[in-house]
Amino acid sequence: MKIKIKYFTEGLEPLRYIDGKSDWIDLRSAEDITMKAGEFRLIPLGIGMALPKGYEAHVVPRSSTFKNFGIIQTNHCGVIDESYCGDNDQWFFPAYAMRDTEIKKNDRICQFRIMEHQPAFEFEEVEALGDVDRGGHGSTGKN
Repeated sequence: MKIKIKYFTEGLEPLRYIDGKSDWIDLRSAEDITMKAGEFRLIPLGIGMALPKGYEAHVVPRSSTFKNFGIIQTNHCGVIDESYCGDNDQWFFPAYAMRDTEIKKNDRICQFRIMEHQPAFEFEEVEALGDVDRGGHGSTGKN
């Protein structure tokens, strides 16, 4: 499958699919960013894509994003569908700074994967689900 990609920022590291390591692809800050604790910012990622019909991208922080930069993603999981594909439809990372931080251009701050849209289905209301209870929320314990 080939996907058209547009780079909005010169000098940005090109995207790479690392076969065998992970099927998530890292995204980078497209500019130097300084944020104060409590500040919100849409961090430009310097790319846009024309995803195939029936697909969407899920964008989430990398596991080290909070440790390295003290930011969290405000929507917790960004979903970009195939309709967001115009020449000005750059991808962004909506960030909230928990501490003062600096992010440099090309720092890896988030990752994405491309998924097929959820198939269509109908809900059927029932009185009982008919399966064994697992024990409720948080029932698998700590260890």
